[in-house]
Amino acid sequence: MSENKPVILTCAQPTGGLTIGNYLGAIKNWADMLEGNTCFFGIVDMHAITVDYTPAELRKNSLSCVAQYIACGIEPEKANMFIQSHVTGHAELAWVLSCITPLGELQRMTQFKDKVQVQAKTQGLGSNIEGDDSIENQDPTSRVSINSGLLMYPVLMAADILLYNADAVPVGADQKQHLELCRNLAQRFNQRYSDTFKVPEPFIPKFGQRIMSLQDPTRKMSKSDPNKNATLFLLDDPKLIKKKIMSAVTDSARDIELSESRPGLSNLINIYSAFSDQTPESIVQSFKGKGYGDLKSDLADLVIEKLKPVQERYHNLMKDPAYLEAVLKEGAEAAQKQAFKMLRKVYKKSGFLNRS
Repeated sequence: MSENKPVILTCAQPTGGLTIGNYLGAIKNWADMLEGNTCFFGIVDMHAITVDYTPAELRKNSLSCVAQYIACGIEPEKANMFIQSHVTGHAELAWVLSCITPLGELQRMTQFKDKVQVQAKTQGLGSNIEGDDSIENQDPTSRVSINSGLLMYPVLMAADILLYNADAVPVGADQKQHLELCRNLAQRFNQRYSDTFKVPEPFIPKFGQRIMSLQDPTRKMSKSDPNKNATLFLLDDPKLIKKKIMSAVTDSARDIELSESRPGLSNLINIYSAFSDQTPESIVQSFKGKGYGDLKSDLADLVIEKLKPVQERYHNLMKDPAYLEAVLKEGAEAAQKQAFKMLRKVYKKSGFLNRS
């Protein structure tokens, strides 16, 4: 790893297929970072076991994930792609960081509170469980059966980042709170034990960073959405892409304009902008005097055209699992070298004896 190049670290869970939100909000921007940076792209299978999962599916999805990365433009020769569980240090650093993380900070994490609420509803406990009180006043998990991995998830995420001393971390808007905790932990460790970690900066792209559900444009597009028409996956076939976009929720108005009060329309324009590299304003101008049907039809054709080479390359890559495994092996070796370097430094400053 070049000492002169900034280090970029980003990770994603191998849970199901990647969505156009993953592509436009993350992967497309990662590809632009390959020049001039040392890039580590982690497939975080250890995070994936914090929810119900099938082991065979996790293995399959991990290989599929790296194939989708490469198909989207992440060149193995210019990046280090690795499986999280293949690199010693992620869980070990997470333990050290957990010992300087107040429990209340984790309980106040928005995503954790949201998951507690979902679990509460699933278990018939209502939706009035609060997670923002101090632990002395209330433990938000006391009435809900939820595993501790979900609570500790942000600490493991912080370890993923700090293990590589990353300068910048591409994150979605919904991950800013997790990155802020990571920054706090880096500063806290540095203050307690002397300068050790770089305090990472977020990288949030200007366009396409938040693609919303096609069926409920007030919510982010999610691969776990039970409504199959709400999410566009990179590997959806053309007919399915067309069907999903044509059935996307809009509103009762007929003209096409930019307005925060029209989230469904704004979402379609945002997707169009991200795939075409046109500004939202120019898109609105080009559809002046036209209706939703025209916009949706053109958008479907655009998405199908842009995803065709991605899908073709993906299917070719999946025919050669040995190649994908070789890519992951080489990436893990580079990641492990950096991980051991940082872990030795952390362990020494924490007071642990040197490993023989």
